[in-house]
Amino acid sequence: MTRVWMLPILLVLSGAAVATGHARSGDPGLAAALLALFVLLAWMTSPLVFPRPVPAAEARRRSAVDGRPVVYWRPGCTYCLKLRLRLGRDASRLHWVDIWRDPAGAAEVRAANGGDETVPTVFVADRPHTNPDPAWVREQLPPAA
Repeated sequence: MTRVWMLPILLVLSGAAVATGHARSGDPGLAAALLALFVLLAWMTSPLVFPRPVPAAEARRRSAVDGRPVVYWRPGCTYCLKLRLRLGRDASRLHWVDIWRDPAGAAEVRAANGGDETVPTVFVADRPHTNPDPAWVREQLPPAA
């Protein structure tokens, strides 16, 4: 769990240090702006941006029932963040598996990508698609009920 939060915590601490330096040199406006920027970056690289992850076995089970794709991701991955942000509200309609929390999910990603943990890997109907276009992923969603 600490590995997931390492980058966001490092960003907040770095932002605090940079902001403190600017505040001490007499520029509190710049200090506040930089701190806000670092906090935003920390939030964007944290697991908070993503829907609540589920274990790989549960995601597969749910996908078999509702036909929704399963997305394997990890915190700090810029491609995962791009997919998440471009999906917008539709992201909550997918099943998200954090491979840093779920060793079985990481194993599935390695099996699909020749031993590499390349994410995002999206499984649609049990077929893996590595770093797919967000528009394509949106097309794979079943119609909303």
